[in-house]
Amino acid sequence: VQLQASGGGLVQAGGSLRLSCAASGGTFSRYGMAWFRQAPGKEREYVAAIQGSGANTYYQSTVKGRFTISRDNAKNMMYLQMDNLKPEDTAVYYCAASERQIALSLRIRTTPNSYNAWGQGTQVTVSS
Repeated sequence: VQLQASGGGLVQAGGSLRLSCAASGGTFSRYGMAWFRQAPGKEREYVAAIQGSGANTYYQSTVKGRFTISRDNAKNMMYLQMDNLKPEDTAVYYCAASERQIALSLRIRTTPNSYNAWGQGTQVTVSS
């Protein structure tokens, strides 16, 4: 599967952005999907994940209640609605696809090596 992320930009603190991830070349519903982010000088970190069916979603504690992950399997699309953005959310955001059962454990869904396909990243900058 190939992934392409879009929707990043510059926003003031407290604002909102919606990221999109378009998938092609595979059976999209077979893949657990996730968003990761990487700030300058920091390691890539898990943000949120969603099962292939969309039935279950998972969030990093710092974004829970502010971010919403969703997917539309009919359109081969995944989204990340980000509300009440904070300067510490500034990073390059990546979408990722996994053939593993991400619902099995926190370790599986939060580890970058669990994901075998990555989008190119989209920059999100939150000004204070």
